[in-house]
Amino acid sequence: MRLLTGLIAAILMMPVAALAVIAFTGDIESFRHITQNVLPHASLTTGYLLVGVGLFVAICGTTTAWLVSYYDFPGRGALEWALMLPLAVPTYISAYAFVEFFSFTGPLQSIVRSVGGFDSPRDYWFPEIRSLSGTIFVMGLVLYPYVYLSVRTLFHFQGNTIVDSARTLGASRWRLLLRIIVPTARPAIILGIALALMETINDIGAVEYLGTRTLTFSIFSVWLNQNDLAGAAQIALFLLAIVIGLLLLERASRRGRRFHDLLAGRKSGVVVRAELSGFSAIAASIACLIPVLAGFGIPVSVLGGYALSHFRLSEAAPLVEALMTSVLLAGIAAVLAVLIGLFLAYAVRVCARKSVDALVKAASSGYAVPGTLLALGIFLPLAMFDNFVDGISRSMFGFSTGLMITGSGAAIIYAYLVRFMAMAEGTLDSGFKKVSPNIDMAARSLGSTIRGTLRFVLLPIMRPAMAAAALLVFVESIKELSATIMLRPFGVNTLATYVYDFASRAQVEEAAVGCLLIVAAGIIPVAILQKASAPKF
Repeated sequence: MRLLTGLIAAILMMPVAALAVIAFTGDIESFRHITQNVLPHASLTTGYLLVGVGLFVAICGTTTAWLVSYYDFPGRGALEWALMLPLAVPTYISAYAFVEFFSFTGPLQSIVRSVGGFDSPRDYWFPEIRSLSGTIFVMGLVLYPYVYLSVRTLFHFQGNTIVDSARTLGASRWRLLLRIIVPTARPAIILGIALALMETINDIGAVEYLGTRTLTFSIFSVWLNQNDLAGAAQIALFLLAIVIGLLLLERASRRGRRFHDLLAGRKSGVVVRAELSGFSAIAASIACLIPVLAGFGIPVSVLGGYALSHFRLSEAAPLVEALMTSVLLAGIAAVLAVLIGLFLAYAVRVCARKSVDALVKAASSGYAVPGTLLALGIFLPLAMFDNFVDGISRSMFGFSTGLMITGSGAAIIYAYLVRFMAMAEGTLDSGFKKVSPNIDMAARSLGSTIRGTLRFVLLPIMRPAMAAAALLVFVESIKELSATIMLRPFGVNTLATYVYDFASRAQVEEAAVGCLLIVAAGIIPVAILQKASAPKF
């Protein structure tokens, strides 16, 4: 079992190793060009973007989590789950919708012209959404639920003890937030920020459409536009160092910190919330409603309007084909991810060895690697393998096998497995931890083998966890753009690349139905997260 676990880990970690090999194949001129002309500007832009998005999601996520956790106000119950809805909108779809919403013919500028009596955009000033600040705004609205979810979960389990003690000592509402609640929630805030920033680094569709030239976009541009694979790999390794830094920052924030008495403050199984009234209640409702309307309402309304006015059934064939391709690729990836994840999680359960645990963690680390980096690390090794097999087939059998892997969509499935294995393995591992080890020992004492115990005893119990893992991988695979756009065979479209192709030609309205299908799929994992994180008391 340890040998097979090591083999799986090696296969899933191959793209990162390939990146390092590719990066060192470049010549000195390519390296000099990258370090002098690409890295400085792209690094600065990426740094500003990460700082901006980090501050945005921290403030928005923490504030809304604080309000719905500790106060009662009109609409609190509905807003508590609605605040997670923007997570269903991929960043690139949000960017497409906001550009249309802020455009000259969009509703905001139309109102400005109507109220001010203006005839031309030269007659008035209006913020430019296609800018770095616009990118921060758009991505922050979509990604703040990462902080909201982690902080809200902490607040629900933390109870009222700390808050009640501070109130009895005369702490005001804002002093309580800044001096008590935020410091105690800092690990959860940093965890949410780290997840949001990794999604920011992974994005390529939104930053390209909004004109923000980040390191991720530079990888795409240097590889495909300048035909410099080694230079792209060098940028990728630099970006990977940033991702590793984010992960180390998140772990360092929890090092040496303990938060006891988390279950204290539960009075009759209920977290007691302070009742707001008057202006405070209205302000709290508005503060929680604005992120939902902006992050979810605006994209859905813009795309819904386009879908109603531009969709024609006679032109639906390419969309249906892209949908079927997405379902096929995501379905295969989901099944394989569950099978592999089940083996990895079970290996940890039955093998009490640190080496097995380390191998499983390595196999599940692909989520921290942006899709663009994965595509770069996957493409060359698989292309070399395809050419090697084709060469043998030509010399020995006289016919060409063609591009069996890179030309069939198998490379995309491989990228999905590497990227989302952490979801499958993590969900299944959580499911195994809910099953007492005594069940395994009882089955073994009755003569069952390890394989028989898994097949006849544990698998029936694990069906809900297996279904949740498959669903999460399936939906995330349908939404994935960064790796898919770089690995797709010629002439093949998934829903994500179908939408991207229209958006790149400034025809978002033609892809509105595809966008809505992706958003609808994204609501499924949001519902799962909401159910999993809801307080059980």
